Amino acid sequence: MSQGHVQIETTIAGKRLVLETGQVARQAHGAVIATLGDTKVFAAVVAGKPREDIDFFPLTVDYREKTEAAGKIPGGFFKREGRPTTKEILTMRLIDRSIRPMFTEGFKGEVQVMSHTLQYDGVNNPDVLAMIASFAAIRIGGLPFEHTLSAVRIAHVDGALSAFPTDEQRRGESRLDLVVSGHEGGICMVESSAQELTEGEMIDALDLAHSTIRELIGFVDEFVGKAGKPAMEFTPPARDEALWAKIGGFKGDIAQALETQGKKERYAAVDAVAAACMASVLSGVAEEDQAAVKKAAKGVFHDVQREVERDQILSGSRSDGRAHDEIRAITIVPDFVPRQHGSVLFTRGETQALVSATLGTPDDEQIIDGVEKEYRKNFYLHYNFPPYSVGETRRLGGPGRREIGHGMLAERALTGILPGKDRFPYTVRIVSDITESNGSSSMASVCGGCLAMMCAGVPIAQPVAGIAMGLVKDGDREAILSDILGSEDHNGDMDFKVAGSGRGITALQMDIKIKGVSRELLERALEQARKGRIHILKKMLEAVDRPRAEVSEFAPRSETIKIPSEKIGFLIGPGGKNIKALQADYEVRVSILDDEGNVQIFGLDSAKVKACRDHIQATTQNPEIGDRFKGVVRSVRDFGAFVEILPGVEGLCHVSELDHGYVSEVTEVVNVGDEIEVEVINVDDRGKIKVSRKATLPAPEGGEEGSEERPERGDRGGRDRDRGGRGRDRERSGGGGRRRYDD
Repeated sequence: MSQGHVQIETTIAGKRLVLETGQVARQAHGAVIATLGDTKVFAAVVAGKPREDIDFFPLTVDYREKTEAAGKIPGGFFKREGRPTTKEILTMRLIDRSIRPMFTEGFKGEVQVMSHTLQYDGVNNPDVLAMIASFAAIRIGGLPFEHTLSAVRIAHVDGALSAFPTDEQRRGESRLDLVVSGHEGGICMVESSAQELTEGEMIDALDLAHSTIRELIGFVDEFVGKAGKPAMEFTPPARDEALWAKIGGFKGDIAQALETQGKKERYAAVDAVAAACMASVLSGVAEEDQAAVKKAAKGVFHDVQREVERDQILSGSRSDGRAHDEIRAITIVPDFVPRQHGSVLFTRGETQALVSATLGTPDDEQIIDGVEKEYRKNFYLHYNFPPYSVGETRRLGGPGRREIGHGMLAERALTGILPGKDRFPYTVRIVSDITESNGSSSMASVCGGCLAMMCAGVPIAQPVAGIAMGLVKDGDREAILSDILGSEDHNGDMDFKVAGSGRGITALQMDIKIKGVSRELLERALEQARKGRIHILKKMLEAVDRPRAEVSEFAPRSETIKIPSEKIGFLIGPGGKNIKALQADYEVRVSILDDEGNVQIFGLDSAKVKACRDHIQATTQNPEIGDRFKGVVRSVRDFGAFVEILPGVEGLCHVSELDHGYVSEVTEVVNVGDEIEVEVINVDDRGKIKVSRKATLPAPEGGEEGSEERPERGDRGGRDRDRGGRGRDRERSGGGGRRRYDD
């Protein structure tokens, strides 16, 4: 066993990668600090003694992105980290799905793998680095683990694939965000989103990922050679051949039960065989030994059932009688809940999803905060898996890691087809409630989510469907399965979910339990998935052939305008007074999108939305010379009339501009409350406005104004006052309110 601090480094994809141990968490079985660029992640692993009293592997994976890693303080009242974020949970799943199948069969010691970000440089994301650190910590800890693992992220930027892209490339420029883990012999876990990549492009990306992983594995093995601890003593439990032989005698009955049509009926038939098998096994066993024998027999029966179903599949028969590439019957009910903005009941075989799409305003965007730069999401999908969907009862609580993972997979599948904010300014939330489940509920959520958005009037670029695929392989025998059942997922060697349009893949998730899946096999599997996806898309388009031309009558109406940037403060008002009044008066929600003056108005009543739009335009408009307005006379003076041309904005119409002829008294032409049309004839540098009614009137016959002699004004009340103004009647309210002028 190596002692003290051990550190090694290499260059991968042009970046410095460092692994070190021996300084921190020295009482853990394995502890590693991994550095990529200037991003650092710590991971520690501890394993308890094997337990014989449980029939499962108690593995716990935890990952946290602590805000001090990016020089931030957590928000909220308590100012400390709370429940894990979605990003943290998804990273935990990436680690868990990679390592769980790699622990030696039969090992049941409690294992905890914990990691967190120490430092984030804003360039290299810490999630994949946490995977690398965790895998290395397991290996140097000497746990009973089958393979050295590593991980990589692949992007597709400027027409080329690259490993370990920057966060800026991943978010903005890349057509692909692919995370892969694997060992020397093959890939074991895949998670990706893509912008309609072809199957060939995706295979090329997986090839690059595996070749990079092999480089990293050599590096990790070197690290293990210098810092690895002795292997933990563990002897896998011996197989009870007598028990296996006895239960193996029920293979025929199990095979017959598995051919029962209907999930519920099939499970009941298998349970009946299991009960008969237990009775046979326990016959003649002493009472004090029955509990232990029954527990062992249940485990063996489960394994025998797995063997039987796998053999049936490899022989060409599936539990529900379908061919390997056959898709279950699909039924679609659009607008299942009429008052929802968009809703669909999507059923494929015995898997059913009730999916809704709700349209909101920019204020409904989700704020994502963590070690990365804060950003907003205007699209998110939530997936719920209630216990009644599988005919069970269980403790109810918040969404679990599985629900968050399945929801994010469906969200990634649909993100790439959404319209831009400039075309469709709504925030979109999709909720998928799984009401029945027998395999592939996440892909039902993809199909239902796409259809719900189409029903809601979201102008998506392409319809997207999802399909869950499976692989069963035994030596030279293999079977690729389309639209797998829950038992086929559980008993297979690989399950992968593919979502995409007719043009290409938008999301891919794989869990591979066997060593060595060839490129040729992946190509065949993805091609079979493509054909299945096209079949499902056709069924979807039969039900809803295109997005609705208008959003639902129950959805908010939207209007977008642009106001002068200097008027944003006026629109908001002191303490938000003006904008709150608008929202109350017109029953709308007003959102200021940016500092450039782009404003959106949302409301359920189209007339009120448009009226609010007109009001905002009017109150924030800057009148220019030549503009014409229909205004209301607000006050009359001996030298002219003040006309409100916009809400809160008045212009002076001098007596000489009221009509073509001589006007002796202003009230001969206009009075307070009259509505008249005027034209702006001057706007001075202080914002004072002069208007003319005369300019809007037809010229008098003869083309000249009246020639009546104009009497002198003894008090110089007209023209002279028009030149300077003595401030006697002048008022000007701040913040863009009403203006009054005299001369």
